[in-house]
Amino acid sequence: MAGLTATRALAEAGRNVTVIEASSRVGGRILTVREGGEVVELGAEFVHGRPPELWTLIDEAGLETYEIAGPHLSFEDGRLTSGEGEEPEEEERFAILDTLEARTGADISFADYLAERGVSDGVRLSAIGYVEGFNAADHRVIGVASLGMQQAAEDAIEGDRIFRIREGYNRLPEYVAEKLIHAGGTIAFGTLVERVEWQAGHVHVEANFRGAPVVYEAGQAVITLPLGVLQQKAVEFVPVPDPVREAQRLRMGRARRFTLLFREKFWATEDAARRAQGLSDFSFLFTFESMPPVWWTPHPEPSNTLTGWVGGPRADALANLTSSQLGELACEVLAPIFAVAPDFVRNQLVDCYTHDWQRDALSYGAYSYVPAGALDACSKMTLPAERTLYFAGEHTDTTGHWGTVHAAIRSGLRAAQQVLRG
Repeated sequence: MAGLTATRALAEAGRNVTVIEASSRVGGRILTVREGGEVVELGAEFVHGRPPELWTLIDEAGLETYEIAGPHLSFEDGRLTSGEGEEPEEEERFAILDTLEARTGADISFADYLAERGVSDGVRLSAIGYVEGFNAADHRVIGVASLGMQQAAEDAIEGDRIFRIREGYNRLPEYVAEKLIHAGGTIAFGTLVERVEWQAGHVHVEANFRGAPVVYEAGQAVITLPLGVLQQKAVEFVPVPDPVREAQRLRMGRARRFTLLFREKFWATEDAARRAQGLSDFSFLFTFESMPPVWWTPHPEPSNTLTGWVGGPRADALANLTSSQLGELACEVLAPIFAVAPDFVRNQLVDCYTHDWQRDALSYGAYSYVPAGALDACSKMTLPAERTLYFAGEHTDTTGHWGTVHAAIRSGLRAAQQVLRG
């Protein structure tokens, strides 16, 4: 989204623009698949809050959205309960995060911050689970300065509200690509950049297209490689510009998600008592004692899918599992939650969909986060190299919205304006 946003703006400003895209599709870590009448998101899924850049684009594209506002359930100590009414530990957890907005002093890791505050074990585990799950981060690494900035940023856009795009998230990058082409830009699909040689006012890009070398020449380039690709040095820069060095100070988060497609929404039809207690239709389900610890449905949209999610170091436990193995694990986990036999869940399961972003050579991870002491790296990555190389992507965000589609859009707009001014 960063690259498409930047190049669309440049093309509409009259610049001659080519997007060099390694994949056969647009969207990057937005990846939507469709099975029958179901829309399954394997990458970005939620529209977090009301960020103006993203909603302006959604409205322009004429895409329909709906808000996720269903019940939250919890499964703990063998009981499935409604999440209405926060537990004291949850209240204290959010209070801890809220205090970070006004915190001053040296940036330290979230782990050190919890130790400094001397919170109870229950609150500590709850806070760690939330921070790692939401940020795909290691709580021993992520800095409290970025968490405080993130809290304030979320408050500014009503970040507690969550929406989905009914037709699928990939309709958004597809729309921007259409506008880019209409404005005279081009997209070179299936073209893997391998080397970028540059000097002030000139860029020489060496790439691979279906096994054959291809070269691009330009006066300027916008680099929107994901942070993980920059850190793996999958593309050689000669010479290495400062933003690439700064990228090494950030971190790429780990996460594992998978979506199960069932023959029917059995959790809402099988148990009359559960329906009577309001425990059938739900948006989120938290299973604190199992993996993955977070599940969700597209409710209130009609769907027979359940998505499992785990972020941060705990994602390693599922890292090497295939889609069929994840499906089998899910049947074992879901059966006691909904008081049915594992074989019943297996018979209901149609398929399991997943994408391993950690091993994807075009991403090498889920999305970025900021370690303690590295908050300045993001802003330093936004500084153009000799008015020739400009960097964008969610990891270059300076507004506290790392890891989001709207951060990618903001960075693309910023890079385009820098190019035009340069």
